[in-house]
Amino acid sequence: MNTDIQSILNKLGVKESNAAFSTGSNWGGESNQEILKSFSPVDGKLIAIAKVAAVADYEDIIAKAQSAFKEWRVIPAPKRGEIVRQFGDALRENKDALGTLVSYEMGKSLQEGLGEVQEMIDICDFAVGLSRQLYGLTMHSERPSHRMYEQWHPLGIVGIISAFNFPVAVWSWNAALALICGNVCIWKPSEKTPLTAVACQHIISKVFKANDVAEGVCNLIIGDKAVGELMTNDGRIPLISATGSTRMGKAVGAAVGARLGKSLLELGGNNAIIISEHADLDMSLIGAVFGAVGTAGQRCTSTRRLIIHESVYDAFKEKLIKAYDQLRIGDPLDQNNHVGPLIDTDAVAAYLDSIQKCKAEGGKFVVEGSVLTGEHYSSGCYVKPCIAEVKNDFKIVQHETFAPILYLIKYKTLDEAIALQNGVPQGLSSAIMTLNLREAEQFLSAKGSDCGIANVNIGTSGAEIGGAFGGEKETGGGRESGSDAWRAYMRRQTNTINYSNTLPLAQGIKFDL
Repeated sequence: MNTDIQSILNKLGVKESNAAFSTGSNWGGESNQEILKSFSPVDGKLIAIAKVAAVADYEDIIAKAQSAFKEWRVIPAPKRGEIVRQFGDALRENKDALGTLVSYEMGKSLQEGLGEVQEMIDICDFAVGLSRQLYGLTMHSERPSHRMYEQWHPLGIVGIISAFNFPVAVWSWNAALALICGNVCIWKPSEKTPLTAVACQHIISKVFKANDVAEGVCNLIIGDKAVGELMTNDGRIPLISATGSTRMGKAVGAAVGARLGKSLLELGGNNAIIISEHADLDMSLIGAVFGAVGTAGQRCTSTRRLIIHESVYDAFKEKLIKAYDQLRIGDPLDQNNHVGPLIDTDAVAAYLDSIQKCKAEGGKFVVEGSVLTGEHYSSGCYVKPCIAEVKNDFKIVQHETFAPILYLIKYKTLDEAIALQNGVPQGLSSAIMTLNLREAEQFLSAKGSDCGIANVNIGTSGAEIGGAFGGEKETGGGRESGSDAWRAYMRRQTNTINYSNTLPLAQGIKFDL
C-alpha cells in the first residue's frame, strides 16, 4: 500500500490494511467469510478487504439499534445536537485525512474530496441549530376550552443506502438530521467505497463513546445488493433513504411501499444549462465545464446537456472546445489536474457504450472521447471528457450516463429551451445563464423548469446545505439537507387537550346519555 495512504488510515483510526476488518456488528461481519475488496481507481491498487455482513450480523445490528433507540429518543434534542456538534468538530480535525481518503478511494479531485468533508461539517452545524427548532404548530379549536397543537416524534431506525460518488457526505446529510430528530441509523455504503465509510464510523464512534452514548445509535453494515434488500424489506426500519440510480430507486420504492414504509429517494439526473443569447459567456463557460467534468461527470447534478441559443451557439462551442483542450487529466491527488478517473472499469465500459450509441443515432462529436493509457493511467479508469452535438430526443440523451459526456443542443426561443430542458424523464437540477430578468423569472416560474433545483447564473452542479436537495419525476421526489427536510425523519402527531368539565364533540355532534 502507498505509505502516505497508510499513514492517513492510521490517523483516521483504520489500522488494518489488505486484511479483513474484524469489526463485528458495528459495520462488518463476524459470521460470514465472504469478502469485499476495495480498489482505488487512481492507481488500481487494492486498498482494503472487508468482510461482508451475513444475516446473523444484520439481525445483531437491528437488535442493537432497536435497544439504542429507546435510550436515544428520550435524550433532549438540544443534547443530541451537542453530540452532533462534537462530531462536526471531529470532522474538522480529520478533514485533510478523510478528504484525501475520499479522493483516493473514489477518484474525485482532492479539492472535491475536501469539499465533501466540508459538506459533512456544514450539515452538522445546520443540525445543531435545528435541534432547538423542531417546531410544531398550535391551532384554535372549534370547541370551547380545548387546545390543539402538533408535535413531531422520531421514527425509529433510519436505513441509509448511499452511492459511491459521494461516499460520505450524503450519509452525513441523513445521519446528522436523523440523529438530532431522535432516530438511530443503519448505514449501508456503496460496495465500491467501503473504506471511507469505515473511517467515518471510527470518527463518530469515538464521539459517542466520549459521551457515554449507547452502542447501536449509529451503525455501519458492509455488504452488497443482498444487504440492501434485507433493509428495504424490513418492517423494523420505518424509513429508507436511498441514493443511486433510478433503476435501483424503483426497486427500493416498490419494496418499501409494499410494506407501507417511508422512502426518501435521491436518484438520477439529466441536468441541463440553458445558455441564453443574453448570457455572460465567459462566466457560463466556467459553470458548464465544471458541471460536465467535475468528479469525472459522476455527480447526480453533473451537467449532461447544454441548450444554447442559436445566435451564440458557434461562439460558445468554440469556447468549450478550447477549454477542453486545456483540461489536465490524471491523479486526483495532484491538485494541478482537473479530472480524475471513473470509479471502475465497468463505468469505463458504460462510457464507451454511450459514445457508440450516440454516434449510431447521429451524434457528431466535436471533442472525441477515448480511454487513456500509459504509465499514469494504469488503473484503466481514466477517460477523456467529450462533447457531442445531438438532438434532445436521442435515446442516449434521454438516458443518464455517469461519465463526462456533454451534449450540445441548439434552440431559438426560450419556450423551446425550457421544453427541451424539461423533456427528459429525470428532474433533479437545472440552470439558465442569462442577464435578462424576464428570462430568469420565467425559468423559475411555474411554467419554467420542472426540476427540484433551478439556478440562475450558476451551474447545475453543487448545492448548499441550507436548501432542500432533491428532484422530481424519475429523480424520486426526495428532499435532504436543509430547509424543512428534517420532517422526513419524523412522524407528525396532532394533540387535542380538553381542559373543560364537559366533553363536547366536534362538528356539533350530539351524543347524550
